[in-house]
Amino acid sequence: MGALKAILLYFILYQTWKIAADEEEWKSATATYVKETSGSIIVEGACGYGDLHRATYGKYSAGLSSMLFNRGSTCGVCFEGSPSVILTATDFCSPNYGLSSEYGGWCNFPKEHFEMSEAAFAEIAEKKADIVPVQHRRVKCDRRGGLRFTVSGNFHFYQVLISNVGLDGEVIAVKVKGSRTAWIPMARNWGQNWQSNINLVGQPLSFEVTTSRRRTLTSYNVAPANWQFGQIFEGKQF
Repeated sequence: MGALKAILLYFILYQTWKIAADEEEWKSATATYVKETSGSIIVEGACGYGDLHRATYGKYSAGLSSMLFNRGSTCGVCFEGSPSVILTATDFCSPNYGLSSEYGGWCNFPKEHFEMSEAAFAEIAEKKADIVPVQHRRVKCDRRGGLRFTVSGNFHFYQVLISNVGLDGEVIAVKVKGSRTAWIPMARNWGQNWQSNINLVGQPLSFEVTTSRRRTLTSYNVAPANWQFGQIFEGKQF
């Protein structure tokens, strides 16, 4: 009976720790918005996703100040803002050190700032607002379908954009494997674009993706041997 009680206590403590680990504390930041007609947040962005609707991230997105952007590592992360809105990190908000961080230089280091899409900002404030205070925390990403691998490059430079990442959203390591190679670690090029200088043309491709909470997912033979640059392939989901 003593052993059973110990097991039950361990299970309760583990579940409590797990919930606490998955839910971050609320932090303070500021937010502005960029109009879709004048900004690149919906159709371009420093994470490399391109058209966000096509990338499944939709209209609730934001560019992050360098304090949050973490040189592109935070691309794909989901944030909950209060008043309530769930958005995805898809772009970088550049600093402007010619202006005060209190007026105009919203994204100057070390400020935590969200340059939201117009639709996301409308959920928390009136559009006539200049800048508003917000509370934010990281949350799990709920994605439909599997991870998406967009292949680009040439015979001497292979690059893959990884998008639609569930749960953590943040990819910190990627490996690729052809039918005639071992697992090859890839390097982050920019945003969520990962590169390798190995010629993988003519080989079925498998990918191993690791997220910020050290979850690793392997999708075997995602791309067939006759894959072409510019194609998008779908793998498993976290």
